[in-house]
Amino acid sequence: MPVVFIPPHARRFVNGQKQIEVEGSTVEKLLRNLETEYPGIWDTLCVDDALKPGLAVAVDGNMSNRGLHQAVQTESEVHILPAVGGG
Repeated sequence: MPVVFIPPHARRFVNGQKQIEVEGSTVEKLLRNLETEYPGIWDTLCVDDALKPGLAVAVDGNMSNRGLHQAVQTESEVHILPAVGGG
């Protein structure tokens, strides 16, 4: 089952857990399944149907510009991170 690493500002919704195993084949499905068990986490991480501005997602160590639409494998690690900018 994929593992989602919860950013510090959202851990209050998941009883302080740093990571949670959750089913889903995309980042969106993972987060929607988390919302079912931990109400409030979706609104903390997402706005409308996208990650909130300032957040990014990495799946298996690879940053993705697909956001919530990024595919996830059964053994994937998904990290929700502050977006990094600069030049």
